[in-house]
Amino acid sequence: MKRIMCAALLSAAFLTGTAGLAQEQQTPAEKALSPKFGIKGGVNLTNMYVKDVSDENMKVGFNAGFFAKLPVARGFSIQPELLYTSKGAKETYNNFVEGKGEYRFNLNYIELPVLAVFNVAKNFNVHVGPYVSYLAAANIKDLKDDGTIHEITDLDAENFNRFDYGVAGGFGIDISNFTLGARYNYGFREIGKSGSLSGQLTKDSKNSAISLYIGIGF
Repeated sequence: MKRIMCAALLSAAFLTGTAGLAQEQQTPAEKALSPKFGIKGGVNLTNMYVKDVSDENMKVGFNAGFFAKLPVARGFSIQPELLYTSKGAKETYNNFVEGKGEYRFNLNYIELPVLAVFNVAKNFNVHVGPYVSYLAAANIKDLKDDGTIHEITDLDAENFNRFDYGVAGGFGIDISNFTLGARYNYGFREIGKSGSLSGQLTKDSKNSAISLYIGIGF
């Protein structure tokens, strides 16, 4: 399903690219296209996906950072961003040894997406492109059903793959200098290191995130 969504975003961007070149990007107060720089932030709905695991649960996180919108032609821009973004998942367990509870994976990345932005209407755009990210911090907690919380100190950022990469795609609504948008990130690299405790707990899973955001450009 995630592969289909990713392919659909890629197809939409390329199929609408030609039409987008006829659309304006500047605000009513601007006489010509000009670069914009701004700040943005919002909410992440994240998970870790893997073929043979079905008991993952979505975790709420956040995203915040900076962006630049660099016009190439009318209706087409390149948008690099620098974000601090929280990913991970909640994974429930129920067995004789551990009892009932939930592992909560909090993975915080410094992320650099570089997006091609196509304006398909005056205030509406579709964007798609690659991203790379660096795992800055990791915090894994064990939440028992009785309310107790234990931090798994054996696992920190060094126990996971530091670098991640993948593709991002979504849409945005531009109103003057404000932007609202939604985006899906699809990771290509496994989160845990193969043959390690992190790899066993995450079961070779990868990052998956839906981001909702608001931004302002200057």
